[in-house]
Amino acid sequence: MIKTTRFSYPEVENGPMQRHFSPYTDNGGTIVAIAGKGFAVIASDTRLSSGFSIYTREQPKVQQLNDWTILGCSGCWCDVLTLKRLMEARIKLYRHEHNRAMSTGAIAQMLSTMLYYKRFFPYYVSNVLAGLDEEGNGVVYSYDPVGHCEKSTFHAGGSSGALIQPFLDSRVRALIQPFLDSRIGNKNLTPDAIPKEPLTLDEALRVVKDTFISAAERDIYTGDGVLIKIVTPEGVREESFPLRHD
Repeated sequence: MIKTTRFSYPEVENGPMQRHFSPYTDNGGTIVAIAGKGFAVIASDTRLSSGFSIYTREQPKVQQLNDWTILGCSGCWCDVLTLKRLMEARIKLYRHEHNRAMSTGAIAQMLSTMLYYKRFFPYYVSNVLAGLDEEGNGVVYSYDPVGHCEKSTFHAGGSSGALIQPFLDSRVRALIQPFLDSRIGNKNLTPDAIPKEPLTLDEALRVVKDTFISAAERDIYTGDGVLIKIVTPEGVREESFPLRHD
């Protein structure tokens, strides 16, 4: 993006001009990932936009890297495509050299190294990696632009990340259990309010759908539809559902 500013001086006919160039643009999008015992769920919306213009309504931002690892990326779409292409090449090279697929932990470390390598001109991308670890349990890795990695069980990134993350941080049981039994992190709660049973896959899916429906009401860069990838020891399956189109 190039911005031009004109300064007016009496002694110069047209005045000097100053140009500003930015190599980045934010194409929006939101990623949500939740992991539990024996599963991992990662989802993204399908709207690709810039400013008040929608480029396409059918562009998911999650990609399957192998049978147990999914990568979600949002931000500057040209950087997203470049990063995904380089990661796919390295994963294929690893398979040819070692005759086996990379684990989720190995892919997480590789992504951190790739981002740090570009720290002086970083990828303008919000990355969330979800999958199964060596024991078959779900895990989520989140990153900053220069490669710092945090391992957790849930994360929200992208244009609505700041809206969704507080929702995931607390999980409250209420009298109307079927409607309000859908929070994840158990933070900022009194001990008697923390649920004792572990998170289930059905509940995780319900939380993902609730978060995107709420985010689409408040963020113009999130909308149109949601693609959900569910990772279990049996493999990867997909679900989708529509969001508002305005």
